[in-house]
Amino acid sequence: MDILTLFIVVPILTAIALLFTKGLKQARLTTMIGMLIQFGMAINLVFAYFKERAANDAIMVFTKDLMWFETFNIHYSIGVDAISVLMIVLTATVVLAGVFISWMLDEMPKEFFITLVILATGVYGFFISIDLFTLFVFYEIAVIPMYLLIGIWGSGPREYAAMKLTLMLMGASAVLLVGILGIYFNSNADGGALTFNILEIAQVSIPFEAQKLFFPMTFIGFATIGALFPFHTWSPDGHASAPTAVSMLHAGVLMKLGGYGIFRVAMYLLPEGTNYWSTFFIVLSVIGVVYGALAAVKQTDLKYINAYSSVSHLGMVIFALLMLNKTAWTGAILQSLSHGFMTALFFALIGMIYGRTHTRMAPQMGGLLKVIPFISMIYVIAGLASLGLPGMSGFVAEMNIFAGAFQHTDTFHRVMSILVISSIVVTAVYILRVVGVMLMGPIPNEDYKNLKTVTWFERVGIYLLLIPVIGIGVAPLWLSNMINDSILPFIQRLI
Repeated sequence: MDILTLFIVVPILTAIALLFTKGLKQARLTTMIGMLIQFGMAINLVFAYFKERAANDAIMVFTKDLMWFETFNIHYSIGVDAISVLMIVLTATVVLAGVFISWMLDEMPKEFFITLVILATGVYGFFISIDLFTLFVFYEIAVIPMYLLIGIWGSGPREYAAMKLTLMLMGASAVLLVGILGIYFNSNADGGALTFNILEIAQVSIPFEAQKLFFPMTFIGFATIGALFPFHTWSPDGHASAPTAVSMLHAGVLMKLGGYGIFRVAMYLLPEGTNYWSTFFIVLSVIGVVYGALAAVKQTDLKYINAYSSVSHLGMVIFALLMLNKTAWTGAILQSLSHGFMTALFFALIGMIYGRTHTRMAPQMGGLLKVIPFISMIYVIAGLASLGLPGMSGFVAEMNIFAGAFQHTDTFHRVMSILVISSIVVTAVYILRVVGVMLMGPIPNEDYKNLKTVTWFERVGIYLLLIPVIGIGVAPLWLSNMINDSILPFIQRLI
């Protein structure tokens, strides 16, 4: 069996094994083993990718193609470039960390872990697919479990949040499907056969009128899960009601499908449509960056703060993609990785704090640095990464984005770039304010003096996410070089 198909088979086998487990202990051990195998496969994939690239000049490696539905020329076509490989590593890390953070979950643990593993299956399938129809199928597999994970295991208005998330993402899926079918039915513009294969469509000159029509559909279909303003409203409510591990996957992994899909499908296959619509979507992305940061300032619930922060950071990813140059694109991919690890770490810490204090409201807390110093210090580090401190992953990503944005010398792009850069100041405001209120100052009551210390499984989850946040910031060059190779086909089509 090929190396990429294993990323679908292993989680499916893990889910099947979970069906035969009894009790919390067996369920979590089975899930941990399955996800440890998946994590090891992801790390091995990085080394295998470098080895394959050294022996093969092809950008897309480990390709495999099997006929799936001949009538419409639908194939099980898979392959990865550096961007896909990095997204797979991000997914494997966040899922494994989520398993450790959910170690003590006791409400239907078997069903919870099965649903979580199915979600991961969809995400892996999405990142390895190079057939548009197969990609869309895995996209749906990744989205649908969120309804159950929030609706059953969530808190607060969980039914409302689950329904809102599902309806908005299903609506976006319908729009996306129209865009994909529009691309498919124009894939024979040069006289060939109709195809869903991304690499084959990239060789076709799709008519400008078709690109102009179907680009916004494809873009919005993906941008909704990427929380582009004004299609972001499902995200804060979904984050707030989701259990901790689901919030981690939601923000750390699932929302990355948006930027990846925009880059891989909408922009790559419809370059003239990209240029035609870029100004409009740049404005929306900038509004999202600034609005998300300002909205985070007004929040007191830790989950809502992080949710609106995600709207801002992911708006920056879309903004960078629309800058249409190599430097900004490198920054966009680094920002996706940085935000994935960083925001998953934030949500893990918020879950730990809530489990001890029984509140997520920052003004109701105080003095946590004195009673749970390890968790508090990691929260500070995550906050510093979020506001772009040098030496952290956020700084590397944002510097590439801003440098790429300022390569445009016209007034419109300069103004938009300055507005995006201003969000850094706002980010510093809400991060430092929360740290000051929650971690410093007097302890609000005697109960806080008896908060339990961090457990071994919580430490493992934290370290899995913390190491890449620091590692990307300290040694970003190998990542940048890896990304640059995969950007070449996009440069040839879009610049």
